[in-house]
Amino acid sequence: MTSRARPSFRRRLLELAPRRATVKQDLVAGIPGAISSVPDGMAAGVLAGVSPVHGLYASIFGPIGGGLTSSSRLMIITTTSAAALAAGSAVAGTPPDRRPHALFLLTLIAGGLMVAAALLRLGRYTRFVPHSVMIGFLTGVACNIMFGQLPDLVGSDVSGDFALAKAWNLLLDPGSADPASIAVGAAAMAILVLGGRRLGPYASLLALALPTVVVVLAGADAVQRVSDVGDIPRGLPLPALPRLGELSFDLLTGAFAVAALVLIQGAGVAESSPNPDGTRSDANRDFLAQGIANVLAGLFRGQPVGGSVGQTALSVAAGAGGRWASIFAGLWMAVILVAFSGVVGAVAMPTLAAVLVAAAYGSLRTGQVRAILRTSQISRIAVCATFVATLLLPVAAAVGLGVVLALMMQINQEALDLRVVRLRPTGTGTFHESPAPARLESRQVLLLDIYGSLYYAGARTLQAHLPDPEGSDHPAVVLRLRGRAMLGATSYVVLSDYAAKVAAVGGRLYLAGLDPAVITQLRRNRTVEHAGDVVLFEATDVVGEASLGAYTEAEEWLAAQR
Repeated sequence: MTSRARPSFRRRLLELAPRRATVKQDLVAGIPGAISSVPDGMAAGVLAGVSPVHGLYASIFGPIGGGLTSSSRLMIITTTSAAALAAGSAVAGTPPDRRPHALFLLTLIAGGLMVAAALLRLGRYTRFVPHSVMIGFLTGVACNIMFGQLPDLVGSDVSGDFALAKAWNLLLDPGSADPASIAVGAAAMAILVLGGRRLGPYASLLALALPTVVVVLAGADAVQRVSDVGDIPRGLPLPALPRLGELSFDLLTGAFAVAALVLIQGAGVAESSPNPDGTRSDANRDFLAQGIANVLAGLFRGQPVGGSVGQTALSVAAGAGGRWASIFAGLWMAVILVAFSGVVGAVAMPTLAAVLVAAAYGSLRTGQVRAILRTSQISRIAVCATFVATLLLPVAAAVGLGVVLALMMQINQEALDLRVVRLRPTGTGTFHESPAPARLESRQVLLLDIYGSLYYAGARTLQAHLPDPEGSDHPAVVLRLRGRAMLGATSYVVLSDYAAKVAAVGGRLYLAGLDPAVITQLRRNRTVEHAGDVVLFEATDVVGEASLGAYTEAEEWLAAQR
């Protein structure tokens, strides 16, 4: 047993070790990632409502922990706007002096939930979140960031219960804005707009640095600095255990919201950045990696992290060849923080607000929103409802509403997609398909096939589509159920009810192409066979054989009734 475990452990270590062919390019690719993580990490701290330094700490330990454990070797796990906004919403009610400790605890809980999701192998369930729901949520997050940062951009102290309310209150009280802060914010925005394409990741850094230098030299004390939000410790953080006394219902629901957001976004990032050697990523292992990254970030006083679309794309563009690009990005970030921690506190807050507004505007997926609005009514309702909920409700509530909406859409779509058709044997082993009749014909065999799911509302839709036995005499119905490995309780009720109606007019119901597991279910359920005259035909390896057999036996049964 030990001899088997050692090679597996050795292979895992070899997989984690830097590869000679790519280590140099990973080392270089980590530099722009670390540089861009300075404004991104600080901005994430502002979104979470704590000192920006906690975003910087997360930008160190998230990429390192995630890079060591992720199956998607190019994915960068670091601070994201959605996770920061969700975390900030969860700790907003905590007093400012206790808020960082609540945030660390939330990060650890969210990380634990992600690890649990990985151990329970829940990765496959990310595909059940509709694209329209996710786009609606991300669009709402982007708008919330822009609305919420407008007061900081112009140096106003207006407040509000949510981001849109802050922007509205600023519009009602424009005199609360500070002229010097407006100038600093406008300068930062100009750098981002004019130099974004040419300077790439360095544009955000210059947008922070250049206006801040002017503010310091001019002695513009009216412009708020990062140090006004919270103290900026020098050096790297030491690990700290969370304060369990900060645990609350809002914190717990916020942790669930953060975990859901991070896992869904991470799945999208992994899909958009496949491994260079062509190996497929493992969603459950990526869940585990993001969980470990959050636990590590929380222990070192950081905030929630997750798979980042922007940072991953930047790393790939910089020539990343494997997981060590992420690890080196975290290590470079640590070097930057140690060398320049004293400078961080002097950064002007309007410049951070400008970076956030520009990033949020750049993340708006207007093309995808327009495509969704042109798709179907269900998709339009989903994207609009999720967008409005994200603007007006706490992030945890918006995520919960999105999940519920996704489930309702799934059930509704399954019900709408269900179709019942009539099959007529051609005599050559094939079938001719046509619409199912509304009523059964007397002393005739009707072979029906079903397209779509028979769970929940789908089973009720089947009930509405089955031909009505009333008024017929001795009808025979063959219902083809091939390919269904399991039926739900609602399906049994519908089949039992239909079998009773067919039997009431002297008819017989045949269930053909049944999987052995379904036959076992039917007999254990003891409702369908006892509801009327029902005959079961087990599926064979030859497609259509059970249906033809049931059809032939039904004809013989009808002949015997004459």
